[in-house]
Amino acid sequence: MKPTHLAQHGFAAIAAIFLVLVLAAFGAFMVSFSNTQHLNTARDVQGSRAYWAARAGLEWGVAGVFATSACAAASTTMVIEAFTVTITCSALPAFTEGAATVTIFQITAVASSGTFGAVDYVERSVSASVER
Repeated sequence: MKPTHLAQHGFAAIAAIFLVLVLAAFGAFMVSFSNTQHLNTARDVQGSRAYWAARAGLEWGVAGVFATSACAAASTTMVIEAFTVTITCSALPAFTEGAATVTIFQITAVASSGTFGAVDYVERSVSASVER
């Protein structure tokens, strides 16, 4: 007579292999998720840096309008902390308000870094209207 428990050899090995594969897939998912989180954090930091570079360019443009009562140039480009900042200024036609002649200047600053369409590309834009 044959023992019946011999027919069940290897069942624990199949369960162990399945468990190892499931844990490996879970580990791979966690590594991928962690890398995505780190990349998103780096993008947030770069976005914030781009915003402040654009803000610095805008402040430069506003200071120029207050210093000269005119746009320094139609467009000016500068580099601030590895960001290319383009400042554009345009003046609306002057009008008279009471005894004063008023001109409104529209200033826009765009800061960008990286190659457009690439993973590391970031761009921020700020604008202001100044009455002088």
